[in-house]
Amino acid sequence: MGYLFIFSTITFTVYGQLVIKWTMDKQGGLPEAWADKFLFLIQLLMNPWILSGFLAAFLAALSWMAAMTKFDISYAYPFMSLSFVLVFIFSVFLFGEPVSPQKLIGFALIILGIIVMR
Repeated sequence: MGYLFIFSTITFTVYGQLVIKWTMDKQGGLPEAWADKFLFLIQLLMNPWILSGFLAAFLAALSWMAAMTKFDISYAYPFMSLSFVLVFIFSVFLFGEPVSPQKLIGFALIILGIIVMR
């Protein structure tokens, strides 16, 4: 059950990051004027997709708390690195973000680090 909590934490974290990025891409850039920035951010707080990202972050926190009842943090925390890997993969396919040799090396090092820590 502990691994399910870790998997849930990663899943909710990745979902939240991706949905917020997707929503922000649709909304456009932050306005220049301070009053416009404030209104822009208030409108975002009422966006159902943004709210779902915040809910995902809350559920990730609850899942993480449950995971902490099953594992030492020194064992469980390296698994959180998988969120970086998954966000990278999904950002390439969903948003067309570039892949560079440096990113691929970093990706491989994260996976290697998880294997070594386990």
